[in-house]
Amino acid sequence: MGAQILDINMDDGMLDGPSAMATFCNFIASEPDISKVPLCIDSSNFSVIEAGLKCCQGKCIVNSISLKEGEDDFLEKARRIKLYGAAVVVMAFDEVGQATETETKIAVCTRAYHLLVKKVGFNPNDIIFDPNILTIGTGMEEHNLYAINFINAAKTIKETLPGAKISGGLSNLSFSFRGMEAIREAMHGVFLYHAIKYGMDMGIVNAGNLPVYDDIHKELLQLCENLIWNKDPDATEKLLHYAQTHAQGGKKMVQTDEWRDSTVEERLEYSLVKGIEKYVIEDTEEARLNHEKYPRSLNIIEGPLMNGMKVVGDLFGAGKMFLPQVIKSARVMKKAVGHLIPYMEKEREEKRAKSGSIEEEDPYHGTIVLATVKGDVHDIGKNIVGVVLGCNNFRVIDLGVMTPCDKILRAAIENKADIIGLSGLITPSLDEMIFVAKEMERLEIKIPLLIGGATTSKTHTAVKIAPRYSAPVIHVLDASKSVVVCSQLLDENLKDDFFEEIIEEYEDIRQDHYESLKERRYLSLEQARRKGFHNDWLSDYKPVKPKFFGTQVFQDYNLERLVEYIDWKPFFDVWQLRGKYPNRGFPKIFNDKAVGEEAKRVYNDAQTLLKTLISQKKLQARGLVGFWPAQCVQDDIHLYATEEALQSAEPIAKFYGLRQQAEKDSACADPYYCLSDFIAPLDSGVHDYLGLFAVACLGVDKLCKEYEKQCDDYNSIMVKALGDRIAEAFAEELHERVRKEFWAYCNSEQLDISDLRRIRYDGIRPAPGYPSQPDHTEKLTMWKLANIEEATGIQLTESLAMIPASAVSGLYFSNPKSKYFAVGKICKDQVEDYALRKNLPVVEVEKWLGPILAYDSE
Repeated sequence: MGAQILDINMDDGMLDGPSAMATFCNFIASEPDISKVPLCIDSSNFSVIEAGLKCCQGKCIVNSISLKEGEDDFLEKARRIKLYGAAVVVMAFDEVGQATETETKIAVCTRAYHLLVKKVGFNPNDIIFDPNILTIGTGMEEHNLYAINFINAAKTIKETLPGAKISGGLSNLSFSFRGMEAIREAMHGVFLYHAIKYGMDMGIVNAGNLPVYDDIHKELLQLCENLIWNKDPDATEKLLHYAQTHAQGGKKMVQTDEWRDSTVEERLEYSLVKGIEKYVIEDTEEARLNHEKYPRSLNIIEGPLMNGMKVVGDLFGAGKMFLPQVIKSARVMKKAVGHLIPYMEKEREEKRAKSGSIEEEDPYHGTIVLATVKGDVHDIGKNIVGVVLGCNNFRVIDLGVMTPCDKILRAAIENKADIIGLSGLITPSLDEMIFVAKEMERLEIKIPLLIGGATTSKTHTAVKIAPRYSAPVIHVLDASKSVVVCSQLLDENLKDDFFEEIIEEYEDIRQDHYESLKERRYLSLEQARRKGFHNDWLSDYKPVKPKFFGTQVFQDYNLERLVEYIDWKPFFDVWQLRGKYPNRGFPKIFNDKAVGEEAKRVYNDAQTLLKTLISQKKLQARGLVGFWPAQCVQDDIHLYATEEALQSAEPIAKFYGLRQQAEKDSACADPYYCLSDFIAPLDSGVHDYLGLFAVACLGVDKLCKEYEKQCDDYNSIMVKALGDRIAEAFAEELHERVRKEFWAYCNSEQLDISDLRRIRYDGIRPAPGYPSQPDHTEKLTMWKLANIEEATGIQLTESLAMIPASAVSGLYFSNPKSKYFAVGKICKDQVEDYALRKNLPVVEVEKWLGPILAYDSE
């Protein structure tokens, strides 16, 4: 393809980066054709880089280091790189951030160059600067000079810093034109043509798709020149117009109600694709009255309505429609079908009277039973999958939440289901999914089983669920993938090959998983405790006493004061609207060329609905906080009724902690954390305290049922998404009041909302079932201690999910050195010790902690 350097990156959440990098580098070292190609060891984690450097023969390149963490960190890493004889890519970042202006790029690179040459003794020829190729054509005036800034900076760097090389990641330049590959390739070709002349030596490019400068269409060439050199303020709009007028197979956009002059079939398709409800009943009735063309009402569903939904499905699958648009299309479809149902029932009655038979050809691709498993109450993702599948002509039987295994299997048999889909958010749901798979195998039900939900993963599905069931078991990442998977499973020509491919893929995943367990090293529990976080309690920090002990309940919290605390990014995640850098977060997502317009539309819908729900008091926020004297005893936290009882009385409650055991890199000085480390020990003589909270947004389920009766999936999902956001905002706002008012250990805190998002305050609020304490059973102690169910109405299911689903709970720690961490995998010695402390059978503890066990418990 024309590439001259092989870039190796192992930055992935499921990988042990250093081990994976070393394994891969050793593996390719034995391949003569690969080993002679220069390697670029690429990672944001320096321990991964060093693992690669230890295994590389010859000279390689490190990508990358920068000054963003300060000079000391920069120099330390540079010295290690020089020790291994590697060249280095230096990004144009410093302590302030990313360099965007020409002068800043030059200043940062010049500073880095002199540090490397003078203080480290780096060979100037081994220094490669990346002065940041940034996106142009975004519609924002401040971005117009980004290409020129890079080119000018490259020229000056080459002139003033002898020996240094220039590199850059080319794809960033054209990110505004994502999906318009011809435009992007032309922009890359034009940019490189000029940048190389000004000193660019190398770049990260798709070498096989670079056009020759002289071969680019003259009109397109001129448009790219104008955009890159900022010669025309309308360059972006003109380039977009060029893309639209030169695109192949596109339909001309109708700007008025001209579409109403089309045939009824075309009008129905247009209404479905655009999500327009206004005329759908009128058009459906017009089609129904055409008895010559549509003898039965069912023919309209099978014909124009399904044809329209097929277009919707195709556009969504191709990334040309977004989830909110699909949900609106489904709402239009349901209204049309709802209009036809009475007529269809009448036709069935007439048919029964004439022939005694009511059998009709099934118009669907297949029948799918969806359920959130027993003990789990979260269903937004499942509902979205159901709507998307419905849009693609699948019959969906949605059993709702907290669905026991026997109900799922009975529904599958009664409805002659082709596929079963299981969903879950909390980790105990994983065990329930395993149980369902075992039951399906025992009962010899050979229906494909789909697994989805936030707590699931392809690795867990392959390792824990698939081996229990001989029919297909497939992890489905999100709604956009569900249609493809279901279609392949039900296609007689494809399903056998597809299943065989899944079996092979999951077998590889299992082997990799078990190999990684062998390679991973762990400290014993005693070693981890010795290397835990040890605070100097007598001189370092004196805990502040809360303003009261016991609980305070908030029966009807003011929703207005929560609105500004809403974090909107997860809201867009629900709708699967994800902006690309630099437009990932809120409100920058509105600038994203691909999803920005739809994100703004959904956000405006949310604002309108939220104002209505608050003004009409359709939702209610309820919660409580509580505080108690607390002391730690090794890995556990003991709570007392009063401070006077600390030394003399038995604790009124105990929270049990889990400690990190996975061995850390030798260069890492981090302790092996447990939550109890942040509370003063009982024998320290220092009085400490612990808080807890539980909050919820009530009224969501009732509203959702009302919208579902109106066939309005869009607003049903919208209400659930808003309910979740309100509950999280309640937790955020209440934590701020705790710090400043109820506990008052930071009563002078002055932080804005963005600071709260970045956790720039003292203290933490970890929740049971999450990484810092993965054991959901700790909620039982919280509920008993604070009488949470009676005080707030927030209940726990048998799997310890909270009802209502829009609820948040956790513990409060005030220690300024407390931090969030992930316990990670733990060993048998800790599980046995934990079971002994909790007075539970080891097998019971293993059930609740299954996802974090570093060994196979079966």
